[in-house]
This record gives sequence, C-alpha cells and structure tokens, in this order.
Amino acid sequence: MKGKCWKFGDHVDTDQIIPARYLNTTNPAELAAHCMEDADPSWAKKVKKGDILVAGENFGCGSSREHAPVSIKAAGVACVIAKSFARIFFRNAINTGLPILECPEAAEAIREGDEVEVDLAKGSVKIAGSRKTFSTPPFPKELQEIIAAGGLMRFARKTVVKTALRTKK
Repeated sequence: MKGKCWKFGDHVDTDQIIPARYLNTTNPAELAAHCMEDADPSWAKKVKKGDILVAGENFGCGSSREHAPVSIKAAGVACVIAKSFARIFFRNAINTGLPILECPEAAEAIREGDEVEVDLAKGSVKIAGSRKTFSTPPFPKELQEIIAAGGLMRFARKTVVKTALRTKK
C-alpha cells in the first residue's frame, strides 16, 4: 500500500482518536467524521482514503474502546505506523481489521506529507523519493489473515463457512 502520511505525537489516547462524546454510536461513518477531532479538529475532513497515520510512542493508550480503530479505519486510513502501540489498541486494531505496524525508526523518520510504501507481509516501510527503507518483524501469518479478512469476526465467519463446506463433502 502507498499513501500520504499524517503525523501525530506520543501518547495519543483513545479520547483524542474518538472523543467520548461520540461513543453513543457504533456507525463507522459517523465515527470517521469525528476521528482525531481533539488532536486536530479538521483532520477528518482532510484525510483521504489510502492515507497513512504515523504516531509516536504508546499510540491508542487510554480506554479499551474499539471505537478508536474503527473510526480510523472508517476514515479511510490504510495503515497506522507508530513507535509503539498501547496493548489494548494493538489487539483492537487487529480485531477490527485495521492494519498497524510498529516500527520506531520509520515513525521517527517520516514527516507529515511524506508518501510512503508499506508492505505488511514483509514488515517494510519505504519513504518515497528517498533511499530510506525500514523493516520490522511482520505479523505472524494468522494475524495477517485476520487483518486481510477485515477483522476477527469476518475471519471467523469465513473460517466457519470453509469448515462447514469441507464437512458437508
């Protein structure tokens, strides 16, 4: 995937990602309209499908709300690259099918507006127009399959259907 980067700092918490005042809905489009509102009030209007969010340390700290990765994904973000993720956000991102990549060196080197190429399967990030390429261990195959399926529930449904079809034969 290739996209324009939006850069945020360290310790961006779930209230900055999707403020609590919008948690009365689970509608992804409504959540997307308010994504990152407390960090940058105009961000949701500027972000484009395929863009990449880049952050510092402990991205997604705070509450365990799944609304946070859902809002980012629904805003059109193709991937989040960070120095590190809060553990609950990390798991919620996988469960909701939001591609994430923990790569401190890339998160540090990328500037807002940079175009980057991300290969999740290889765990690589390349800043377009430069020789800067970064690598990090890719997710295990099973986690990559969950993300590719669009999240844990979609992966589980797909797996159950495959199993049922094999059992019927």
